[in-house]
Amino acid sequence: MMDTTVTIDEEEEKKEIIRRYRKLLRHAKPFLKDNDAKEIKKAFYVSLEAHKDMRRKSGEPYIYHPLEVADICVHEIGLGTTSIISALLHDVVEDTDWELDDINREFGPKIMRIIDGLTKISGVPGENVSEQAENFRKMLLTLSSDTRVILIKLADRLHNMRTLESMPRHKQLKIASETFYLYAPLAHRLGLYAIKTELEDLSMKYREADEYEAIAKKIEQSKDDRNKFIRNFVRPIQKSINDQGYTVEVKGRNKSIYSIAQKMKKQDIPYEEVYDLFAIRIIIDTDLEKEKAACWHVYSIVTDFYQPNPDRLRDWVSIPKANGYESLHTTVMTKKGQWVEVQIRTRRMDDIAEKGYAAHWKYKDGSAKENESALDLWINSVRESLEQNDISAIEFVDDFRSNLFLEEVYAFTPMGKLITLPNGSTALDFAFDVHSEVGAGCIGAKINHKLVPINTKLKNGDQVEILTSSKQKPKEDWLRFVVSSKAKSAIKDFLKEEKKKAAFEGKEIVIRKLKQIKLTLNNETINKLVAYFGAKSPLDFFYAVGTEKINSKDIKKISEIKKEASKKPKKTKLESAEDVKKTIKKVHDTGTADMLLIGEDMDVVDYKFANCCKPIPGDDVFGFVTVSEGIKIHRTTCPNATELMSNYGYRIIKAKWTSQQQIAFLAGIKVIGTDRIGMVNDITSIISTDLKVNMRSLTIDTDHGIFEGNISVYVDDTSHLNTMLDKLKNVEGIESVSRFDLYDK
Repeated sequence: MMDTTVTIDEEEEKKEIIRRYRKLLRHAKPFLKDNDAKEIKKAFYVSLEAHKDMRRKSGEPYIYHPLEVADICVHEIGLGTTSIISALLHDVVEDTDWELDDINREFGPKIMRIIDGLTKISGVPGENVSEQAENFRKMLLTLSSDTRVILIKLADRLHNMRTLESMPRHKQLKIASETFYLYAPLAHRLGLYAIKTELEDLSMKYREADEYEAIAKKIEQSKDDRNKFIRNFVRPIQKSINDQGYTVEVKGRNKSIYSIAQKMKKQDIPYEEVYDLFAIRIIIDTDLEKEKAACWHVYSIVTDFYQPNPDRLRDWVSIPKANGYESLHTTVMTKKGQWVEVQIRTRRMDDIAEKGYAAHWKYKDGSAKENESALDLWINSVRESLEQNDISAIEFVDDFRSNLFLEEVYAFTPMGKLITLPNGSTALDFAFDVHSEVGAGCIGAKINHKLVPINTKLKNGDQVEILTSSKQKPKEDWLRFVVSSKAKSAIKDFLKEEKKKAAFEGKEIVIRKLKQIKLTLNNETINKLVAYFGAKSPLDFFYAVGTEKINSKDIKKISEIKKEASKKPKKTKLESAEDVKKTIKKVHDTGTADMLLIGEDMDVVDYKFANCCKPIPGDDVFGFVTVSEGIKIHRTTCPNATELMSNYGYRIIKAKWTSQQQIAFLAGIKVIGTDRIGMVNDITSIISTDLKVNMRSLTIDTDHGIFEGNISVYVDDTSHLNTMLDKLKNVEGIESVSRFDLYDK
């Protein structure tokens, strides 16, 4: 047997640790004051000692991780000494013998609170609880008091994503999904565009590896052409800009791999047809008071040479985004007939665009103060929903994600005050943003002086007047169309209060009815009533009685309830959670290397194929343990996979196909091309005659010579399906052939 022991050169590792520590100090040096260097050194040695016997999955000393996280904090986010110390110590309470009291004693209460916010909750009690969501909630609860917790967590997540290579596949999927679902939108919302982009790209690298590699390869191949294009584009405008007395830096910025992939999917086009593969950024060095004029002046110089697309002008200089982003974007036509995006901004704006929230502290005067307050307003707006502890962690995370919209809509009050809301907001969202009481009493609105219903979506520049009535009350269906967290939170609060009132009245009715048959309301009686009427909880049962959904006369049938309850013992939620644990253990006991073998383990473990993504042999898949339906097999690219892995990572089971599967699987094929006589015959001939494949359905829609066909076929595995796709691509007139997900109606 071959010896796979890795020889560790301890001397070389010590040198590398010191090299990384010195790099951190070099990056921190410009802002260090008084005792800062001494405190950073102390934190470094505490972390080094605490983690001395620990190694990462890659085999490297664990201390590399806190050092790199601290370096990201200072170098890529622009944070200071407090954050560096916290980053160096961020894992000591979670992974070593150090307690929060020790941190408090050695480094003070401020550092202790940050470390506490970064320390995971271990062993979350309770049934069906998502530990991931609970930990995310704990971390976010610090958002309103100390934003540094979130920024350090983003640095921690970025370094974990950069070093994800050494983790096992199922862990890669879970961490990448969670990153895409929560951390990338959070980075965007805090204005950290560079980090948000890298997190999205790294998530895609592990979730959709083939697609990622294909696009990355094409970007690398076109690098020389791109640089030549930028030089040719800049040459004519550079002299004019210099003649006007501006000092500028011009650079090309690649569109991210993830955003290219999204555009290809959305517009159903190949890589070569994505016209804005990169943007040209012009960064102006100018004084604060001259910024706006300078941006527009440089814009006029660019458009003197190149024709702009009037529909593609984005002015975030006059009205910055809610996360503080400022820039002027235009798309212009080059002399060779190619569209290119040009971003014009000042050095200050570029700094804020790259480093987001942290960069605001460098610019405390003038317009930057307003931008800072825009972010602070957002943080204040989510504080209410963050502090509601009576909702589940999953609901909490979903509520928080609704705050992470990538775009905003700008509307005005009748007095001309600007209100910024998430994209897709309605007149009702606007009303709740004005005040929760205005929202609760909203019966309609006037948008640009025209009367409209409360669910009317707002457009940029709308002037909104809210109409209210003292008789109006929030309704449950309002939750279907509001999008802002403030509105959702206020409506839920009101409905909860109403539910409690109705439940109180219902409880009084139940007590009276039981008294008539000489019974008292105790735990045993409540449990029997809840089980008999099929309510989720005592509160739901009392509410149903209070709102007359349950007839109070039926409560007298307590003798029947007793019999029924003894006949039908209801499974408690705790038992359901235990079932999940038992199922996972059964897979680990019977599978190969903790893995579910699809095709072999059916007799031992019950599993089904998920209808949301219809996996077929050869697809990259995972198992998800449900509470009521056993294990469901999903594709890793399933539209629901990201959310499942982000919230319920502990229920994910590795799964792979075996060659024993002898079942035909249903798959969908989309065909687009130019129509001609005999086209359908050629398609069906390849499927039925050449490949001997059964079709379940075929729909063809033709519109002015262009046809689109959706075909559902039974195949053996992905290679069988890919053979079919390749053959169909060769049919004359067919432009594109792709697989699509079939959903059960």
